[in-house]
Amino acid sequence: MNRIDFSPYRRTMVGFDRLFDMIENQARVNSGDKYPPFNIERRGQDAYRITLAVAGFKPADIDITAQANLLVVKGSKPEESAEGEMLHVGIAQRGFERRFELADYVRVDSADLADGLLIIDLVREVPEAMKPKKVAIGGNTLTVVDGGEGNTAAA
Repeated sequence: MNRIDFSPYRRTMVGFDRLFDMIENQARVNSGDKYPPFNIERRGQDAYRITLAVAGFKPADIDITAQANLLVVKGSKPEESAEGEMLHVGIAQRGFERRFELADYVRVDSADLADGLLIIDLVREVPEAMKPKKVAIGGNTLTVVDGGEGNTAAA
């Protein structure tokens, strides 16, 4: 396993400790179980989609919990007795827990289960008070900077 040393960056960057800790911990957390497989897709500037392959699970078997900066998806299969004798079990029947670190101001918009895929849509909503503003020198006008595109709107 490759280990990256972030100590030179920690000395020159203030307030990024949490980011470096998340990067270092992510390698440890994801080095184990890879079940269930998932995709993360960017659907727009502030929209994301997580798709998990959860074949065989019903909506009642899956629990989605969104906390501050953390999304936890748990699946648990109830014990079902087969009518016949199982000769080979190739379909995963085990439970799972998958954790996703979310950026600030990202919230779960919706979740849907169809065709064995659990789709979770996420939206990033930055509050107006946290958006960058330009302050005119010697004046009282505040200008809201729109997403770095250079467009401004008077507040």
